[in-house]
Amino acid sequence: MCLGIERESVLEAMRRQLGRMNVSVTLIAAFTGLLGLGGAISALTPRLAERAHVLRALYPPGVASAARDLVFVMSLCLIWLSLALARRRHGAWQVAVALVIVTIAGHLVKGLDVEEAGAGVLLLALLLRYRGQFDIPGDSNRARLTWATLAAGAAVVVWVGLNQEIIPGPSTIEWASGTLSLLLTLRALYFWLRPLTERVRESAIERRLAHEIVAESGTESLDFFALRRDKNYFFSPSRRSFLAYRVVAGAAVVSGDPIGETAEFEPLLAEFQRVARTRGWRLAILGGGAELAPICKRLGLRSIALGEEAIIVPEKFSLEGRPIRKVRQSVTRLTKAGHTFRVATATSLSASERTEIKRVSDEWRGNAPERGFTMAIDDLFAHPQLRFALAIAEDGRIGGFLHLVPSADGACLSLSSMRRRPGTPNGLTEFLIAQTVLWAKAEEIQEISLNFCVFKHFLEDDLTRLPHRAMRFLIRRLDHLFQIDRLLSFNQKFFPEWRPRYVFVERRSDIVLVGFAYMRLESLLVPSLPRRGTAENEALPTRSV
Repeated sequence: MCLGIERESVLEAMRRQLGRMNVSVTLIAAFTGLLGLGGAISALTPRLAERAHVLRALYPPGVASAARDLVFVMSLCLIWLSLALARRRHGAWQVAVALVIVTIAGHLVKGLDVEEAGAGVLLLALLLRYRGQFDIPGDSNRARLTWATLAAGAAVVVWVGLNQEIIPGPSTIEWASGTLSLLLTLRALYFWLRPLTERVRESAIERRLAHEIVAESGTESLDFFALRRDKNYFFSPSRRSFLAYRVVAGAAVVSGDPIGETAEFEPLLAEFQRVARTRGWRLAILGGGAELAPICKRLGLRSIALGEEAIIVPEKFSLEGRPIRKVRQSVTRLTKAGHTFRVATATSLSASERTEIKRVSDEWRGNAPERGFTMAIDDLFAHPQLRFALAIAEDGRIGGFLHLVPSADGACLSLSSMRRRPGTPNGLTEFLIAQTVLWAKAEEIQEISLNFCVFKHFLEDDLTRLPHRAMRFLIRRLDHLFQIDRLLSFNQKFFPEWRPRYVFVERRSDIVLVGFAYMRLESLLVPSLPRRGTAENEALPTRSV
């Protein structure tokens, strides 16, 4: 008991220390922004008459004006740097110290502005006093990239200076070179301030361990997708639990719930949260389930509804009745056309069947990007547990397939992708799904995770709030690119149960950055173009959007 009380006291002390640190950093960042704003205003206002007279006696003509321009530019940079300082970036601290020193000198030269210079001295003292709190490292390649970019900008200026006499329209060329140099300088600052990134470089041993944990404990519908090759792993000290993640744009995006021992989930996430903060990453959990919400709440994470997962329960599924007649008609039409159905494992397929499946996938996808960081496997034949539901045409060719992954206990199947050969009859995908569900019913499989529909709550018909209605309008206007509403309509044909999925973030202000990272991970920034001649409900290249 005493040990527990001591541990709680230590944790409370750490929280208080972290709170004091955040307050100090926030105040310094705010002071930096205010100093930059004040400096920009000072550079745009006229000098005091008595001080201007003294300046003319001290400096040659043009020096004060040049200092004024320099202070204006440096002040704008300080405003920009204040955001990076608020995130405790060490690179931002380094640049801020240099800019404040230059700005102090600039204020004295441009107009003997001792008030602004005094504020700069105070900020410099604060930056030096609390320098240890700006401890977030930057990208390991930042120095090389920064100096290379600055060198390119200097080379442009030097080349223009040496060739002014032979360049036609020198004023235009000088303006263009100055603009290019400015852009290159801003690019160099971006590289210098870029947060620490982490490449995917898991060892074969770690990947084998992750595979073993998923095979033993991966009962959630999304667990198997943690085995994608584009994810890093973070293990618990016991090595019996882990989470899968990627770092994109300064955000550490965790894919789904942790996997393994349930009792280890909270300490595992708490430790990863600590690591993310020391590296300056914004933490987000993408596609987390409702069971994870209490743990995330205790860790200070906020839940935001992301969408809902369509779950078909084979025991309740039937092709009888009027509501499902369109699916029944597709099954009847494809059956009469000579299509048959077969389920095979990845290891039971022949070499020719693998080649044909790969060809069907490539033909269907075309130039569209592969999607599904959260809910798809990136290799059709990587794991022996994978299953294929095949639609075989009358001539013996594979017309389409469903790519399925199992849960550890075999009670659940999750759809990874659905592909068909272009030119096959409309309704082939409905045929495949219906036949797969009937097969799963005979195999006593309890659930089939069909698709994850993002923003489903925005597409409901009973929305009354104007922002929600505007969001629904935007989603539907962009549906020809992202197929969000189309996928929802397709799933509703099978009358699934809906399971909510969330994104968990530390601050609601992080949602923009996390949303950008999510779109990059899911390749949503490279939308696929609709195919000609396909039915609306068939233009679904992957399981998720």
